[in-house]
Amino acid sequence: MVPSSGGDSLAVVQMAVGWDPAAKRRWLPGKTKDIDLNAAALLFSGDTIVDVVYHEQLMSQDGSVRLLGDNTTGDGEGDDEIITLDLTRISPQVTAVFFLVTCYTGQTFEKIENAFCRVVDGVTKAEIARYELSKIQAHTGFLAGKLVRAQAGWAFRSIDEEIQAQHPVEAVPQLAPFLG
Repeated sequence: MVPSSGGDSLAVVQMAVGWDPAAKRRWLPGKTKDIDLNAAALLFSGDTIVDVVYHEQLMSQDGSVRLLGDNTTGDGEGDDEIITLDLTRISPQVTAVFFLVTCYTGQTFEKIENAFCRVVDGVTKAEIARYELSKIQAHTGFLAGKLVRAQAGWAFRSIDEEIQAQHPVEAVPQLAPFLG
């Protein structure tokens, strides 16, 4: 995990989440509950939330932040949900973007196989940060980090904080300590 981006300002960033589907149980057919992790980007102006991108709103109002699809089971290899941010197009009022992962179906992360979250420089494809979510005990939400706007441009700051949230709206009050 890298606590912040390097000296160059970021232009395009991706936050990706991946996980394995719930294991099917042969002896209890139909009793397996799907696992639905959700990637979210919460856009702030100072300490006020101004926009959010997640499974119920796939694009920000200005079109600069997009969720590239909602995977509800974890099926498939690699990244299951990806949020792309074109930081050159984000509204000037936005001062920070928080990256959040929640388990919509309520499982805690230690019960989810191979769950991860990563932040990637969309231009160089270099991984800025990677978090192994399956190591998190007894939580349904994870605050990976935030992009902050500075005079020199955008930079990533790792937060690496476990929270209780199945939906982004439940996470918003828990972001207060990280808004400054």
